[in-house]
Amino acid sequence: MKLIYTFSIYLYLFAIHIASLFNTKAKLWIDGRKNIFQKLKSQLPISENGLIWFHCASLGEFEQGRPLIEKIKKEFPETKILLTFFSPSGYEIRKNYSGADYIYYLPMDTPSAAKKFIGIVKPKIAIFVKYEFWFNYLNELKQQHVPAYLICGVFREDQHFFKSYGAWFRKQLNCFSHFYLQDETSKILLENSGLNNVTITGDTRFDRVFEISKNVKQIDIVKQFVADEKIIIAGSTWDEDIKIISGLDLHAYGFKLIIAPHEIDEPTIKSTIQQFNNLTIVRYSQANEQNIKTADVLIIDNIGMLSSLYQYGTIAFIGGGFGKGIHNILEAATFGLPTIFGPNYSNFIEAKELIYLRGAFSVSGTNELKKTIDLLNQPDNLMTASTSSGNYVLSRTGATDRIFKSIFEHKVL
Repeated sequence: MKLIYTFSIYLYLFAIHIASLFNTKAKLWIDGRKNIFQKLKSQLPISENGLIWFHCASLGEFEQGRPLIEKIKKEFPETKILLTFFSPSGYEIRKNYSGADYIYYLPMDTPSAAKKFIGIVKPKIAIFVKYEFWFNYLNELKQQHVPAYLICGVFREDQHFFKSYGAWFRKQLNCFSHFYLQDETSKILLENSGLNNVTITGDTRFDRVFEISKNVKQIDIVKQFVADEKIIIAGSTWDEDIKIISGLDLHAYGFKLIIAPHEIDEPTIKSTIQQFNNLTIVRYSQANEQNIKTADVLIIDNIGMLSSLYQYGTIAFIGGGFGKGIHNILEAATFGLPTIFGPNYSNFIEAKELIYLRGAFSVSGTNELKKTIDLLNQPDNLMTASTSSGNYVLSRTGATDRIFKSIFEHKVL
């Protein structure tokens, strides 16, 4: 099975090389790993106490790991932190993140690469965030007696670990020193598989978004656009989301609309604009004191502003629910915004819990969206949903401190 796994890694690498000839992200994936071991050897100084290695698949996992990274840096400022990403969408956006000392792509999970990487880095501790179960890296860490922790872990019954053919895959899980999980379901699944080194600590994203909401910066152009109007903020939208939203009669509901697309390339921005051709639209990059006052729709054509935008919202529509899955709804909920999203949310605990608490709503099309806006346009309903959202986030903060104390309480770095 190990040979089949490693062969599949090489097959994936071959496919990425082919894709890199015509796909920008695939090219970044390949180029970012060129000469990676030479970079590691030349840029990583030998540390007396070793360093802590964090690995995140992409940007979402980074946001979960970030509170713990910053907690460690605050408590142990001399400790060096290495941060690796699998995906360009994580690395390219956070490659200059000041909270980590070294940031790289993770080399492919082959036996030789894993051995070489661990041999160069010599981590004192390895922390994997939520997902990413790379067999050769985990195996090498165990052989080198390096503690490996999974934080913000979520497990589902339909994962390959828990299938009849999953015995080999479950062996990967034995390489972890401890699992810090988000929910009871994950705990039960692991315990039923013979893994008792588990603790439910929650999701560090609650700490992150709560912190953002308390230190949010004002954005003058957005403030001018909002004035005293009710605002729908459509965050991380894809084309399918825009098709649904564009069916709303904003004027009839008395709303303005802010759209922050997931992709901000020119074709995406133009496509979004075309679907609102009966409204006055302004791009953020072209907004000024004159045109912003008469605009119905403001399109955010930059990256990094979304989490601050929610402070101006009345209702949030979160993108991705008509594709692989919804994007971050907690960034909106922490500001007390009711959230609306498409039907593909089953893998997101917070979405299911907020729907149960009536702080979130799933829609399958424009008609359901209209009904939901009708509902939330009534002050009492809006207040109830807003309160549920804000209280939900507040009640679930503290995961970062719980994980930190468990790992480091009796250790001095």
